[in-house]
Amino acid sequence: MKTIIPHHPLRRAADLDPLLEAIGDARVVLLGEASHGTHEYYTWRASLSKRLIQEKGFNFIAVEGDWPDCFEVNLAVKQQPDGQPSSKLLQNFNRWPTWMWGNWEIAHLVDWLRQHNAQQLTGHKAGFYGLDVYSLWESLEQIMQYAGRKGEAAAQAAQRAYKCFEPYSADPQEYAEAVAFVSEDCEDEVLTMLRALQRRTPTTGTDGLEKEIDFATEQNALVAVNAERYYKAMLRGGGSSWNVRDHHMMETLQRLLDLHGPESKAIVWEHNTHVGDARYTDMVADGMVNVGQLARQELGRENVFIVGFGSYQGSVIAGKSWGAPFEKMTVPEARSNSWEAILHADIGQNALLFSDELRRHDALLDHLNHRAIGVVYRPERERFGNYVPTVVPERYDAFLYLDETRALHPLPTAADEHVPPDLYPWVY
Repeated sequence: MKTIIPHHPLRRAADLDPLLEAIGDARVVLLGEASHGTHEYYTWRASLSKRLIQEKGFNFIAVEGDWPDCFEVNLAVKQQPDGQPSSKLLQNFNRWPTWMWGNWEIAHLVDWLRQHNAQQLTGHKAGFYGLDVYSLWESLEQIMQYAGRKGEAAAQAAQRAYKCFEPYSADPQEYAEAVAFVSEDCEDEVLTMLRALQRRTPTTGTDGLEKEIDFATEQNALVAVNAERYYKAMLRGGGSSWNVRDHHMMETLQRLLDLHGPESKAIVWEHNTHVGDARYTDMVADGMVNVGQLARQELGRENVFIVGFGSYQGSVIAGKSWGAPFEKMTVPEARSNSWEAILHADIGQNALLFSDELRRHDALLDHLNHRAIGVVYRPERERFGNYVPTVVPERYDAFLYLDETRALHPLPTAADEHVPPDLYPWVY
């Protein structure tokens, strides 16, 4: 049958050449995924990220992960080329879902970053950072380690914030429930702490390490401020907590760009639901925004390139309920008339697609069902959910279609007892 959807073959890393050319001089490249547990999404993003760093001078990778854990990775890949094995380092990601960043695919990427950075001069080493907002207690603990170096006012403000949260046993959900219907909360304490840390005199080090630690301390304070808002918004329901989270991730991305200078370039790894422009999905009806939309609006569409990912069938790592042990699950054939089913019927193999070519086909400019698997997944319930109505050629600038995919390979990480609260029936 004659193929009507324009596409390019996708078999090996060299097949990414047209994508590198299309990215051009974009300052920010957002790389999605249709699940948090698919081997090929991680490996193709890694292949593209390596080329962006080597060939286009991108400065860092920022991921949908917690700031404190990711910053440990950042320091390791820049300062510890012969440090503990990457597989051991990544077991610090012990917050459920542990497999998102604690997996062998990321371990291989961390090994590559170490090798790459070992050959780079100071100031040219590629970084690895977390954009997310969940780590309220961990960020407070990190601040307590460093605030004293920034003056007495900062140290006292940090102590007050820490003590305010202490009665809640490091459990953000317990805190949110306790303050939901009273006027007493910790908002003033974390805001005062953030302002105190922002007023400190920056320190500098010959290797840039002190500058990064300064930035990380202030970033942890920003996480604490926005996490406090996030967990309270969570209990109110609706899309407000989602928006707090994605605004925080965009603010963090902009701060990282500022840290690395006016010519800096960033690679972002997040779920399609965060990187694909929300204005071209049904999210807009609920008043929800995301990082892809905010990046285009704040940085200019010409400076942002968004790549979506998806597959027709295969297997995935996920949990059957929030906080449940991970399992390898079968991903059934995509629902009929979905974006993935159309690509399977029309192309039937891995392919790279570009939105400027897809826009020539009016049928592809409709809202099509586009699969989205979260960390919670029940394959037998796919017909009731797991699809986001999407205008694909507008939501993304390019799309990597993988006809059949496999589950990624988690590390044997023991999960922390404090599981973040379940927010939505679909979780990304």
